[in-house]
Parts: sequence; structure tokens; C-alpha cells
Amino acid sequence: MIPGTPAAMLPATEAAKIYQTNYVRNSRAIGVLWAIFTILFAIVNVVCFVQPYWIGDGMDTPQAGYFGLFHYCIGNGISRDLTCQGSFTEFSAIPSSAFKAASFFIGMSMVLVLSCIGSFAFFFFCSTATVYKICGWMQLAAGTCLVLGCMIYPDGWDADEVKRMCGEGTDKYTIGACSVRWAYILAIMGIMDALILSFLAFVLGNRQDGLMSEELLGDKSGNA
Repeated sequence: MIPGTPAAMLPATEAAKIYQTNYVRNSRAIGVLWAIFTILFAIVNVVCFVQPYWIGDGMDTPQAGYFGLFHYCIGNGISRDLTCQGSFTEFSAIPSSAFKAASFFIGMSMVLVLSCIGSFAFFFFCSTATVYKICGWMQLAAGTCLVLGCMIYPDGWDADEVKRMCGEGTDKYTIGACSVRWAYILAIMGIMDALILSFLAFVLGNRQDGLMSEELLGDKSGNA
């Protein structure tokens, strides 16, 4: 039998089964990577929420210090010690309404991502496609909350505490002599992560739907 001749080729049903097996294996591998990166994104989200390094002092700032979403530390101008204040549990003590709103949206994003990870348990009980789509919507909502938090946060730079650290030239969306720190940049990068992960979740969900449809058609043709 000469290789490449029609007799040496696999039957269509066997070729379809091999293709389907490879398809499922690749989808599972991509799904595992998606789950790992979702967990990493959750870690990034938690770090952005709790770390107070969204903006900080510079070379020409009147006072040393740094600000987060709700926690901040500012020097007193006499010693190098910093006085720290602010807690998410004391919401009314946050120095700006914009900081309060940003804290709410970033916190909501964190809750959504953690809920998405908790939803992984439903893979054992529900349709895989449905779980992917639910997680995709959660990740998209988390990304939207991150966008809102990052956009609203600079609106609070006109607070008295920020001006005391960054100088009188500080105003809304004008940071004065201060500079943007790594937690703010990390939150902006998290937006891209959320969009990519949600897109991938929807793709995986639609692939699972297509795979189930092919299995149903195969069963019907086999019974026929």
C-alpha cells in the first residue's frame, strides 16, 4: 500500500475523532493558562488596592510622603518621620470624595476577580461554556471598575493633604511636584489584563459550545 493513496488515508470518522481529541486537549491547555493568569490578575488587583504607592513625593516636593487609595503618609517638615492615616474601614476619613469613589471601584474590581476565581468550582457541576462566559463577564466588569477607579483617582489631587505634600501647584489631574508611583501604573496594566482575559474566556466559552454541537451532531449521525 503506497502512503498517500486514498486507501492509506484514515477514514473520515477516525480523522474527525483525532481532530476533536486534539481540539479538546488544546482547549484545556489554554483554559489552564487562562485560570493561572486570572489568579495572577487577582493578586495584582489586591496589591493595587492595599498598597499606598499610587502617587508620591519627588525632588522638589514640600513634604515627603506617598498616597494610595485610602491610606497615606506625609512628613511634618521637622523630622524625617512620616505620619500615616487612612483606612478603608474608616471610609469617612478618606481625604477626598474622588479617593472614596476610586477606592470603591478598585475594591469592587478586586471582589469581582476573587468571585471569578471562586466560580472555578462550578466547572465540576455546570456546563464549562457557561462558567467561562460567567467568568468573562466578571472579568470585563472588573476591568471596567479599574478604568473608572484610575480615571476618578486624579480628580482628588486637589485635596489639602495632597497639596501639602505636592505643593500649591497641585490641582485636579495636575500632580504638581509629585510623581505617579508603581501601584497606579500596575492598576493601568491590570485594565489590559482584564480585557484580554475576558476576551479569552468568551472565546473558550464559544469553543465549548461549538464542541458540544459537534458532539450532538456526531451522535445523531451515528444513531442514524
